[in-house]
Amino acid sequence: MSLVVMVTVPPAGAAELARGLVEHRLAGCVNMLPGVQTVYRWGGEVAEEPETLLLIKTNGERYPELERFIKEHHPYEVPEIVALPVDRASPEFLRWLNGSLSLS
Repeated sequence: MSLVVMVTVPPAGAAELARGLVEHRLAGCVNMLPGVQTVYRWGGEVAEEPETLLLIKTNGERYPELERFIKEHHPYEVPEIVALPVDRASPEFLRWLNGSLSLS
C-alpha cells in the first residue's frame, strides 16, 4: 500500500530531513511546503510557531523504518507523523515510487 506521510518540522531542518529520507530510500520524494503557521497546545500552554509541512511519499513496507528515522532525526520530542493511505494514483507513479524505495 502506498502512503502519503505528513510531518511538520521547523523550517531550518526541513531540507535536511527530506534529503535524508530520500537518500535512505525511505521516501520516493518529499514535497516541502514552507510557510505553515501551527497553533498547538504544549506543556499546558497554547503556542504558535512557523513550520514547514513535509508530504512524504512511501509505502507500507518502508513505513516502520521511515517512522524510526523521523523520530531519531526530528528535533521535537513528539513529532507529528500522520500516514494516509493512497486510494488512487497513476500506475506509472506507483511503479516509479516502488522502484525508488527498492533496496536492490
